[in-house]
Amino acid sequence: MSIPTQMSLTGFIASEPDLHFTTAGAEYLRVRVGVEHWRKEVDGSFTKLDSTFHDMVAFESTAREAYARFRKGDSFVASGYVHEYAHEQTGEIKEQFVARKIGHNVNKTAYDVQRRPPAPTATAPVQDPASPAIGL
Repeated sequence: MSIPTQMSLTGFIASEPDLHFTTAGAEYLRVRVGVEHWRKEVDGSFTKLDSTFHDMVAFESTAREAYARFRKGDSFVASGYVHEYAHEQTGEIKEQFVARKIGHNVNKTAYDVQRRPPAPTATAPVQDPASPAIGL
């Protein structure tokens, strides 16, 4: 069995995330993102090149969570795919990255993790805190 992989994009949020709704009421997020580029020099050092800017979208729960958690300037890592489409007015072929999953880039973002309590397992009975302890 092979490891399932997807295309990824690493960059920074270049515009404030914008949440929209389809005519059917489904959420989608549109945001402009920047990607930094570097060139490795002969001496082993790196030279920063101009950033490029691209469109990124997300749908449904990914759109809601990204809209709630990301702000302009945040660094991110996203997995998904590139979608090509024809621009409505010009017919020009454009592309956008469709993020299926997105998170802050841990190499550039300081944050605290707030974990949810573990879910009960089949071997450990769930006990109502108001009921007397079992086996005591």
